[in-house]
Amino acid sequence: MTATTDGSTGATLPSRAAAASDTTLTTTPEAAGVREAAALAARRAADFLLSRQDAQGWWKGDLETNVTMDAEDLLLRQFLDILDEDTTQAAAKFVRGEQRQDGTWATFYGGPGELSTTIEAYVALRLAGDAPDAPHMAKASAWVREHGGIAASRVFTRIWLALFGWWKWEDLPELPPELIWFPTWMPLNIYDFGCWARQTIVPLTIVSAKRPVRPAPFPLDELHTDPANPNPPTSLAPLASWDGAFQRMDKALHRLRKVAPRRLRRAAMNAAARWIIERQENDGCWGGIQPPAVYSIIALYLLGYDLKHPVMREGLASLDRFAVWREDGARMIEACQSPVWDTCLATIALVDAGLPSDHPQLVKAADWMLGEEIVRPGDWAVKRPQLPPGGWAFEFHNDNYPDIDDTAEVALALRRVRHHDPERIDRAIGRAVRWNLGMQSKNGAWGAFDADNTSPFPNRLPFCDFGEVIDPPSADVTAHVVEMLAAEGLSHDPRTRRGIAWLLAEQEPNGSWFGRWGVNYLYGTGSVVPALTAAGLPASHPAIRRAVAWLESVQNDDGGWGEDLRSYKYAEEWSGRGASTASQTAWALMALLAAGERDSRAVERGVRWLAGAQREDGTWDEPYFTGTGFPWDFSINYHLYRQVFPLTALGRYLHGDPFERNLFVKTPRLAPQAKGN
Repeated sequence: MTATTDGSTGATLPSRAAAASDTTLTTTPEAAGVREAAALAARRAADFLLSRQDAQGWWKGDLETNVTMDAEDLLLRQFLDILDEDTTQAAAKFVRGEQRQDGTWATFYGGPGELSTTIEAYVALRLAGDAPDAPHMAKASAWVREHGGIAASRVFTRIWLALFGWWKWEDLPELPPELIWFPTWMPLNIYDFGCWARQTIVPLTIVSAKRPVRPAPFPLDELHTDPANPNPPTSLAPLASWDGAFQRMDKALHRLRKVAPRRLRRAAMNAAARWIIERQENDGCWGGIQPPAVYSIIALYLLGYDLKHPVMREGLASLDRFAVWREDGARMIEACQSPVWDTCLATIALVDAGLPSDHPQLVKAADWMLGEEIVRPGDWAVKRPQLPPGGWAFEFHNDNYPDIDDTAEVALALRRVRHHDPERIDRAIGRAVRWNLGMQSKNGAWGAFDADNTSPFPNRLPFCDFGEVIDPPSADVTAHVVEMLAAEGLSHDPRTRRGIAWLLAEQEPNGSWFGRWGVNYLYGTGSVVPALTAAGLPASHPAIRRAVAWLESVQNDDGGWGEDLRSYKYAEEWSGRGASTASQTAWALMALLAAGERDSRAVERGVRWLAGAQREDGTWDEPYFTGTGFPWDFSINYHLYRQVFPLTALGRYLHGDPFERNLFVKTPRLAPQAKGN
């Protein structure tokens, strides 16, 4: 293929003859056949990926989660009295299509029915007019009752129901707005929470204080195990336990509510409202994610903000941008959008697969990423007030919450592009390196959004019964930072070595690494091994050999790799086990290739599986969820993962490790010690 100059779909990947001339490849007939299949698959995948780039330079795949996003969107519109029939029926069509044969809804493809998700989906369909005695509805409500009914659902579900009188506010955990005034040295201040929880909890303190109730459009007796006693009392844990202590603290807060000075509470709610408004993004959303936007709109509405107020008007408009309208007329809500993440991963994949680093579409992608750099302080500066900004967020608009993972991967992507303004690239990456180094936690590792966000208390609150609410360092994020630092010539920097030491200490006994933001041990291992070898660890290092042995031991009979989300709950049984997927097979291959296993039987079988599973249009089918928001509780199907990671793995199989190939356009001088760390 020849290069195009119009930014269209022509991939300039090497021909089969050029690939075969690579003297580092093995020359057995069987291996040559695998290489030919891999080269064809890589060209198809690159062509497809290039054809999907937006004219502005970014890539974005759908971000699929579960139907609670759709249900809560409808409940919000019902609460605000802005629910329209077209939106309702389009959302209901999507929700119905996700129902399982047993009448339930799951949080991930192939997963078990989940109580709170099923309750919220059921209520959404009731809003759409589905009769409770319809077969699909009766089956769902029967399952809900068998599993404890509304009383057994999570707190967030019962908050939504309390908005309409389907649950009593006094039977929910108390969340006082005075929390906004807690200083950072005080336990349970808002900065003890991870940024996603913080953005949600602050508006919910206002909702909890106001306790609004809108007239319910219908009863939900069929979702209670005992409609005559819908709010059964909960038993207390022993006082000597943490859970028991926090339960009793919650009861004390309920009593305090009755005597708290109204003027003080009103001032706290106003302070919380100012905090919320200050963090609204330019596009109207909050943090680029849907849940905080929903709760912020409700909170401000309860404080008297009219729907025509600019803050409210833009907030509501931002919610519409989370909607994906499908060809069949169904409407799916994304929890957030991932253009920065998708674009940097696509750029890495295309360069690693052989696309020239000065290809017009890569330069366009680099230009767009440069324009998305965040150069103002955000909430991260509470812990690092002296650290200059410089990083990237996950979403289109999210200037308050850049994340360490995106920043590392964007730097790796930009360093692969031969840009017409190299000094601009150098300056942006220099700021990114300084910021990431400054966000290193005390233990030498990195979390996703904040430094040292490790308080043990937030997870103990009765309110926090769903998902992660803190942001401790993780192996996958730390690995991506280490890999980025290696690309910048900082492998021997003491801060990098601390990160490497932490990673080595975190290796599981079986040789894998836990994956916080991807499923699961395959993601962790696929992230860590390339980082360690990039930083100079030899393939013979015991940690690398243990990882290779583990990957070989969990390879599926068909040659691919897969891991079910159940590994987060049942690690011993499910670690590295599941139906083969394109993205997880790619992660395993990326680790094995970095470990020097290019000519191994495991790599050959994995590459053959990837090539054989590819569709003629260059894509892969992947209904399985291989990403996470919260391990187990909130799972994600990134629709571009099935494209970018297989292309990366195939490219590295065909052309070698990016560090060996010296794909990085320039290596700057040693980064200075970052302030505030």
